[in-house]
Amino acid sequence: MTTLKVQKRDMETKAKALRKEGFVTGNLFGKEIKGSIPLKIEKKDAEQLLKKCLKGSQLFVELDGKKYDVLLKEIDFDHIKKQILELDFQALVKGEVVHSVAEIVLHNKDKVVEGILEQLLNEVSYKALPEALVDRIDVDCSNLRLGDTLKVADLDIAKHKDITLITDIETPVVSVVAAHNAQTETPDEETAEETEEK
Repeated sequence: MTTLKVQKRDMETKAKALRKEGFVTGNLFGKEIKGSIPLKIEKKDAEQLLKKCLKGSQLFVELDGKKYDVLLKEIDFDHIKKQILELDFQALVKGEVVHSVAEIVLHNKDKVVEGILEQLLNEVSYKALPEALVDRIDVDCSNLRLGDTLKVADLDIAKHKDITLITDIETPVVSVVAAHNAQTETPDEETAEETEEK
């Protein structure tokens, strides 16, 4: 499992100043942590982390020589500046059910040749014990045809006995719809239009 080294943040230093120094801010909180611990994380380490981990991923955070088993709870990302602003981590406690999300990742999208594939849901919310956490749901789109819709109920996570879904199982995930410009005119219609123009 991934380990991220972090440092305690001095709250007298503003987040903006820390970002200029090459850090990302963060927080570590949990049932057995009083309040929360403000963190600063090397920007390069945070960027490496997000290449491997998604929101909802489980990892270790190392602070002052102590390792915490955590859930990557929130990612605050500035899409305009393309930079990570903050990462929040929830320390996991054995036997404590946590609320998390699993990101939906679509595969073989290029194999959908009839119609247009539309992703309608990006993540599924659920509750589970730490040992049952999942951070991604892989969906194979290669067998989808025009008119098909996949719902949360069709995903593997819905069949997981140790997971309680919060997202409604009837929520559509992906759908294959007709392309708007795919309607071709019949020769009779084209002839009628040409006659009208004359």
